Amino acid sequence: MSSQPSSPFSAGTDGPSLVHPVTPGPELLENAAATLRMLAEPTRLHLLWQLAQGPRSVTELTEAAAVPRTVVSQHLAKLRLSGMVNARKDGRHVIYSLHDGHLVRLIRETINHADHRTTGEPSHG
Repeated sequence: MSSQPSSPFSAGTDGPSLVHPVTPGPELLENAAATLRMLAEPTRLHLLWQLAQGPRSVTELTEAAAVPRTVVSQHLAKLRLSGMVNARKDGRHVIYSLHDGHLVRLIRETINHADHRTTGEPSHG
């Protein structure tokens, strides 16, 4: 029997819940659509996927995305304005991170879903 590590996002803990029981109204649906629009650009999605792995500097993100630094900076500015990423100074570097665990899971699930569609791997129930 394997033991799962404890997570602040696990059910039954005092941490944040994974699922919030809600009935989506017009404002909530518009906010959700705005989030999905931010994900709908491949470079931005790649940057978010990198940040889902942990905090990164602009230099690290630029190297990983293989696009010019100005392009990365423009996308990061949009992501900051949308509230999806946080930025903090560390000496001369700006370190970016994802805003919350919901976004981390959304990015990972989006990439995993695309992987299944790309590779033809059967979906999980």
